[in-house]
Amino acid sequence: MSFEIIPTAPYDFDLTVGSMTFFQARHAADMFEDGALRRVLSLSDKPALVSVRSVGSVDAPRLAVEVSGNNLTPTDEEDALSIVRRMLATDADISAFYEMVLDDPHLAPMIGNMYGLRPTCAPTAYEALVLAILGQQISTHVARMLRNLIIETYGDRITIGGETLHSFPRPETLAEAGVEGLRAIKFSGRKSEYITGISQQIVSGELSLEEMRDLPDEEIVSELLALRGVGAWTAHWMLIRAFGRPDGFPHGDLALQRMMGILVGDGSVMAPEDALVYSERWSPWRSWVTAYMFGAGRTGRFAEIVSGK
Repeated sequence: MSFEIIPTAPYDFDLTVGSMTFFQARHAADMFEDGALRRVLSLSDKPALVSVRSVGSVDAPRLAVEVSGNNLTPTDEEDALSIVRRMLATDADISAFYEMVLDDPHLAPMIGNMYGLRPTCAPTAYEALVLAILGQQISTHVARMLRNLIIETYGDRITIGGETLHSFPRPETLAEAGVEGLRAIKFSGRKSEYITGISQQIVSGELSLEEMRDLPDEEIVSELLALRGVGAWTAHWMLIRAFGRPDGFPHGDLALQRMMGILVGDGSVMAPEDALVYSERWSPWRSWVTAYMFGAGRTGRFAEIVSGK
């Protein structure tokens, strides 16, 4: 199946996807090589490979989308397109954010350096939550290892052109794997318990993360905080990475505190409470500000932007 998506302009596909994958060929289930984003999605009861590449420009963007798999239906087609649009924020109105940023002397330089960047989302809220729990209080290297292990061990598999690829695991699979199954791939006991418990709640019908999409931000955070293993840091990242809300701000993130201190402070790490208070001037676009700061960091452009060069 082949489709075309026309994002709202400006839209820099390479910068957006590159930031999402930390400018690596692979990040979790996402692969970005030779100008194409590829990942396996779980559609209905089957895996399908989605490939997206830019066939337009930043100011006249067009994305070519291909979906490959066995016995795909029109419903699978609709689901794949919906997921791609949400993942890559193709329909977001960037103009209002840029109007706000251009009036801010600290943020305005980011527009020229990061023009057309969009905040991205995980395909499902479940994937975003599992990855957030996985990444709590561990190094980037260890987090990357654990992401690869959980996907390669428990993700659905599809073979296309002789290449075997994996989707992110389904809740049913991780619920069945249980604590021991996750411990077997080097997860800590506590993380194994958190992920297994959430997976089991979803399978039993006790919890539906996708139904949170229609709730106000405050209610989403409140419901997430009620889950074992979810604190404020995870809940606020979920507003950005799971639900695509424009005004999330994970002020407890140490990397964000460091960048805030450099961008608008005295160069030292900004206290989380101070970062939250300062960020209120950027509302209702704090998710976008966060995405631009992290994007600048991942490209190595943050110091250049701050210095004004």
